[in-house]
Amino acid sequence: MKEKLEQIRREALEAFDPASAATVQDLEALRVKYLGKKGELTNVLKMMGKLSAEERPVIGQMANEVREALTAALEERRKALAAAALDHRLAAEAVDVTIPGKQHHLGHRHPMYIALDELKDIFVGMGFTVLDGPEVELAEYNFDKLNAGEGHPSRDWSDTFYFDTDSRVMLRSQTSPMQVRAMETMELPIRIIAPGRVYRKDEVDATHSPMFHQVEGMVIDKGVTMADLKGTLNTVVEQLYGKGTKTRFRPHHFPFTEPSCEMDVQCHKCGGVGCATCKGEGWIEMLGAGMIHPKVLKMAGIDPEVYSGWAFGIGLERTAMRRFKIADLRLIFENDERFLEQF
Repeated sequence: MKEKLEQIRREALEAFDPASAATVQDLEALRVKYLGKKGELTNVLKMMGKLSAEERPVIGQMANEVREALTAALEERRKALAAAALDHRLAAEAVDVTIPGKQHHLGHRHPMYIALDELKDIFVGMGFTVLDGPEVELAEYNFDKLNAGEGHPSRDWSDTFYFDTDSRVMLRSQTSPMQVRAMETMELPIRIIAPGRVYRKDEVDATHSPMFHQVEGMVIDKGVTMADLKGTLNTVVEQLYGKGTKTRFRPHHFPFTEPSCEMDVQCHKCGGVGCATCKGEGWIEMLGAGMIHPKVLKMAGIDPEVYSGWAFGIGLERTAMRRFKIADLRLIFENDERFLEQF
């Protein structure tokens, strides 16, 4: 039996070399062959019962020594295989830092939102609060509480989009409803701007779109005059477009302001000479404004004998056009990367 144990030791140690145990699978097969439950060493130990009492301790000690030797050799070979596998993986997954990296193109703000952020900064610096309101609006807020009752021309079906047959729920045609919502919920005095999307059934051209963005502004306090309105708007325009930017105010009519006006900015494309962008006029309409109508103040529960205010609504796309000298409003919505990359 001693000879058999020595033979197992010799053959197993030879088998655990790199040539015979080249892979983890080979090594596992050798472990099963020599040390498994039906392996050669186990078969020898099963014959221990046939030995005499004097031989049994000697053979048992020798069998343990053989097992320990094989286990140690097996573990050493397993570590060598694991190290070789790791080296292979590191070599296969190595990153060549000398290869030029891939260029990642980072996005940036849309030119219209650059203009909006600039407007917000200007008005917040003047003490205004920025409000947000619903795009799906009630006609009560879009028209009635702005002094445009049933039958008023501004309620014509072609001006906007309705959700119901009785024309009570609609896509807002202006951000002016936020005037009323602010007057109903905020304490006086009030200084707010309300930017957002609005919808009208306009024909698409260089300066019009059925969906566009508007910024509504409003001030209500004691002693507010038209001079405050003009001074504020001229200050805003000069901060946006530079000192000396030319504006003009024209009389107009809005149901929720009295007196009312429209403010134009000299065309950035032609400098006032006349071109396709300004339709030959030399000026581009930028916003409508005026003193808040006393009826609007009364409907919101504000005494027009004590308080007065002004309001305006400015087209954000036209602001961006003047800010970045964009000739056609449609470029803002077409998402052409060749155009957007300029900003």
